Amino acid sequence: MQDIKSIRVFLKVAELRSFAEAARALALTPASVTRIVARLEQDLGQQLFVRTTRQVALTSAGALVAARFMPVVQDFDRVAEEVGQAVRPDHGRLRLNAPLSLGVRLLPDLVSGFRLAYPNIALDISLTDAFVDIVDAPCDIAIRISGPPSDKSTIWRKICKVPRRLVAAPALFARTPRPADPSDLEPAMCLSYASDGTPETWVLQHDSGAKRTVRAGAQVISNNGDFLYALAKAGDGIALLPDFIVKDGLARREVEEVLPGWAPPQIWLTLFYPPYEALPPLVATFSDFFEAYMREVAGLDFGGVA
Repeated sequence: MQDIKSIRVFLKVAELRSFAEAARALALTPASVTRIVARLEQDLGQQLFVRTTRQVALTSAGALVAARFMPVVQDFDRVAEEVGQAVRPDHGRLRLNAPLSLGVRLLPDLVSGFRLAYPNIALDISLTDAFVDIVDAPCDIAIRISGPPSDKSTIWRKICKVPRRLVAAPALFARTPRPADPSDLEPAMCLSYASDGTPETWVLQHDSGAKRTVRAGAQVISNNGDFLYALAKAGDGIALLPDFIVKDGLARREVEEVLPGWAPPQIWLTLFYPPYEALPPLVATFSDFFEAYMREVAGLDFGGVA
């Protein structure tokens, strides 16, 4: 392959349509840029640019070379970045994915602390409540609230338990009977959390060991916990939500717990990884910081209301 520097110089001239501008962008002299491009043209046996006093334009051969070399350089840079991540625990770029509600509530302070501790690690953060295929998505770590992954090739790391509870506004029970048992739950009053439009199924177990399964309603289905909490607080129904979303509302008595003593299956705050043979040092750096932050700052139970 041609020298990568000469290819970068050629691509920068092609992008800016100017030898002088390319020289400034690359911190080279115009004479150096001209000489590098001329040597590349000699090596390829083709004129790559048409130069006039007003503009620089690609020849047809130049356009072909640019089209072929651009993805090669991009792939080279991607591999170089991956290799850098594999050997350096405190330099590089990390791509994170997290649920929207958790990301908005938890990540700003965490990221602030992480950047102070590791100023040479750049972060790309994507927030979505949709399922992320950790293998196919451009993602190094996915933060999730879930049970075990269904994909057995996925690596996951439990961080802490995430308590959940049924909540509703006190005003709701001014117009509808308060349920004393899961069998009293009317599906129309149960707000569903789902990303595929399917009503949620609640499996509730009593402290005594009794278990009930309730099909939530199809009138309102959303994939965002904060949205469902806002509806519950407004008296529009009952929602099953994590404590980190509802704890402040419970403390302010904006909502109250429904069916205390009945709990859903345990879920966890987890870190999901692609099927690495071993965690890259950069990924391990963030993972360790994240777990320490959850233990020492956020607390394992997110400070849930008792």
